[in-house]
Amino acid sequence: MRRFMRTLAAAAAMATLGGCMSVTESGRDFMPTETSLAYFPKRTQTQTLLNALPAPDREIAVAVYGFTDQTGQFKPTEAGQTLSRAVTQGASSMLVKALQDAGNREWFTIVERERLDNLLKERQIISEMRKRYLGEEVIDANALPALLFAGVLLEGGIVGYDTNTVTGGMGAAFLGIGGSTQYRQDTVTVYLRAVSVRTGEVLTTVTASKTIASRAIGASAYRFVAFKELLEAEFGITSNEPDQVALQQAVEKAVYGLVMEGVDLNLWRFSDMQAASPLMELYRKERDGVYEARDVQKAVRRAGSVDTLKIVEDKKKKTKEEEG
Repeated sequence: MRRFMRTLAAAAAMATLGGCMSVTESGRDFMPTETSLAYFPKRTQTQTLLNALPAPDREIAVAVYGFTDQTGQFKPTEAGQTLSRAVTQGASSMLVKALQDAGNREWFTIVERERLDNLLKERQIISEMRKRYLGEEVIDANALPALLFAGVLLEGGIVGYDTNTVTGGMGAAFLGIGGSTQYRQDTVTVYLRAVSVRTGEVLTTVTASKTIASRAIGASAYRFVAFKELLEAEFGITSNEPDQVALQQAVEKAVYGLVMEGVDLNLWRFSDMQAASPLMELYRKERDGVYEARDVQKAVRRAGSVDTLKIVEDKKKKTKEEEG
C-alpha cells in the first residue's frame, strides 16, 4: 500500500513539474496565481523588451482612435455558442499601455482620442464656468491650453482568433495505475499600422501572433489492495492560459515591431543608432525567419540588457557562403 501511494505521488509530482512555466521565461504560466487578494499581473517578456528599447532622438505624438476586435467571433461552449465575444474588447487599452511601456515612456506621446467626446465636454464645462464666475470672455490659455495633436495615427485591430490549431495528448497505464495529459493550442493575431496625419500615407504595418495554451494533466489508480477491497484514486488539474494575457503580449510584440520597422525604414531613429545596431540586426533576423522569438529572448537574457547586445557572425557559415 505504501509503495503504491509513493508511486502515485511521484507520478503526480512529475506531471506537475513537467508543466511549470513562468510568464517571464516563456510567455505563459502553467499554474495561475493562487490568492484571494488583488494582485498586479506579472511582467511579460514582451513588456520587458519594450521597456529595454533604447531612447529615440525625439518623441512621437500618436493617436489611437480604436483598436477593435475584427474577428466577429463569439465564445463557443459545450452547450453551443454564447453572446460573449471570443476575445476581449479592451484591446485599445492594451495598445495604449504598450505604447507607454516603449522605452519607459520615452518613445510616444499619446493623445486621447478614443473618448474624445468626454474630454471636449469637460473642457467645455471649464470654459463655461470660467465665463460665468470669472467673467472671462477669452479663456486664459494657462488655465485651459490648446489640445495636443498627433502626427501619426495608429490603426488596426485583432484580425484572427483560431482555435484548436494544435491538439494532442498521451497516456499510459500499468496494472491499474496510469496517467494522461492533453494539450490544446489556440492562436490570436493582431495587425497594427501607422498612418501619417499630414499625407494620409500608410507608413508601415506590423502583424504579430501569440499562441494560447490549454493543458490537462491527470493520474488515476484502480486496483485491489486486499481481498474485496478496491482502491480508486484520481488526480487531475487543468490550466487555461488567459486570453487577455496572450492578447496583451501580441499587442506588445506588435508595438515593438512597429518601433523597429520604423527605424529600419528611417521614419524615426534611435538617439544612438550605432549602439542600437545589434538590436536592429537581431530584429531583422527574427523578422526574416532566421531567428525565432525564443532566440531573441535568450540573447537578451545572456547579454544582460539590450544595450550590451553583440552580433557575432558564424565564421564557418560565412566561409561556406564565400566559397559557394
